[in-house]
Amino acid sequence: MKLSAEDQQLLDELCMQNGVSHAKVLTLLQTVYDYEFKERRTGVYEALREILKSSPPAEGGQPS
Repeated sequence: MKLSAEDQQLLDELCMQNGVSHAKVLTLLQTVYDYEFKERRTGVYEALREILKSSPPAEGGQPS
């Protein structure tokens, strides 16, 4: 997921302030984006739920 430098900085700050994994937030955003243009978004909530249950990916890694 491509974010502008400004958006990346804002996301970093928000994640730090709220104690949330930056990598997990990026994975959640990418998943929502992947489902955005599908005719039916069946399964999006289950996919998000699984991400929230999982361990955060290694920091600095690219979400799949």
